Amino acid sequence: MIATIEPQARSPANSPATSYRIATFLPAAIFAGLAIVLGWGLTRNAQDIPSALIGKSVPEFSLPPVKGRKLGLTSANLRGEVSLVNVFASWCVACREEHPAFMRLAATGIVPLYGLNYKDRPDDAAKWLDTMGDPYTRTGADLTGRVAIDWGVYGVPETFAVGADGRIAYKHIGAVTEQALVENILPLVERLKAETEERP
Repeated sequence: MIATIEPQARSPANSPATSYRIATFLPAAIFAGLAIVLGWGLTRNAQDIPSALIGKSVPEFSLPPVKGRKLGLTSANLRGEVSLVNVFASWCVACREEHPAFMRLAATGIVPLYGLNYKDRPDDAAKWLDTMGDPYTRTGADLTGRVAIDWGVYGVPETFAVGADGRIAYKHIGAVTEQALVENILPLVERLKAETEERP
């Protein structure tokens, strides 16, 4: 009598139907996961990204002025009075968007505005300020971008509020609008000034 071998039953996990379901479900699951992450990212305000330097002293630095300007920028310039530091570049489109607001701010004399020129060609930076107007009390030419990195800059433009004690109090990412100035930045400047006056 010849023994017959019954064919082995397929494991449900290895069946064609199971493989088809996995092949169909996996891309859909990956797509859904990406959609959730992207949706969360789009609902966040990029300007709300916190800075690890908030409450800390400004990094020590010393930069020469932008070409055609006489006053450079150092960390020592950021002590003694409340100030704003704007990281900008001539090649930055958003910097052009915020520039008129800074020109108007400079005309008021409410707070000194210092410019940190990021990875710009000297001639381009000089031409940009000569053409667009120069709202800055002082400028620092950060040709290598090293100082901006020490400030924790993600990209340009970024604007920092610095207290009279030389500590960073606020960081704004992206172009500063009139609304941002009126609703956030200038009220903070006034609070910082009031705190300075209250100190013995």
